Amino acid sequence: MSSIMVIDDNDSNLKLTGDLLEYEGFRVARCEDAAAALETLQEFRPDLILMDLALPGMSGLQLTRKLKADEKTHAITIVALTASVMKGDKEKTLNSGFDGYIPKPIDTRTFKEQVMHYLNKDG
Repeated sequence: MSSIMVIDDNDSNLKLTGDLLEYEGFRVARCEDAAAALETLQEFRPDLILMDLALPGMSGLQLTRKLKADEKTHAITIVALTASVMKGDKEKTLNSGFDGYIPKPIDTRTFKEQVMHYLNKDG
């Protein structure tokens, strides 16, 4: 089964997303900020990272650039999981190095299919 890291500083979003993924059988690591994610990545190698853009300290955009520049983590698929849904936000996010984009609030009926779409992409 695939492993997924969820990075979100909102406890409710982190719980909902993580619980939905665990219910579907995924191994899930939950992190509340970039520092926790970097620490967790020392031991946990996810197939997919779902990351909020607005994180305390280092933003999701900064963390994605850092992960994509590191040979140990550059191949991990990183998807923005964000409430930034204004015109142009998706393009800005994808141009910043993210591999995909899922808007919040998530639709619990289609969330698994959205996640599977990114897991099944050829790196």
